[in-house]
Amino acid sequence: MAAFFLVAGALHFVIPAVYVRIMPPYLPYPAALVAISGAAEILGGLGLLLERTRRAAAIGLALLLVAVLPANWWMAASHVEFGNPPIPEWVLWARLPLQLPLIWWALLYSRRAR
Repeated sequence: MAAFFLVAGALHFVIPAVYVRIMPPYLPYPAALVAISGAAEILGGLGLLLERTRRAAAIGLALLLVAVLPANWWMAASHVEFGNPPIPEWVLWARLPLQLPLIWWALLYSRRAR
């Protein structure tokens, strides 16, 4: 899971235009929000690697996954083409329910070691 978030967070800085494009228009400062969410993913991924910070990082990542749901919803509902070739619309809708297992996965890391 740490690798997943480290890569995902880094992509916010490598290809920020893609992430800015999926930001709902009602959210202010989309470039700043992309950078903040990318940094949060990187910090959360790093936090998962350390036992001392794993619980807080896991809870933070679960909350982040909830916070980005509006952008993922807007991406599917806006009918804007993404990617080259464009990502099929059904894929954009199908990935929304996948947020739930990701949130659950993050919360598994929040359990205290026995």
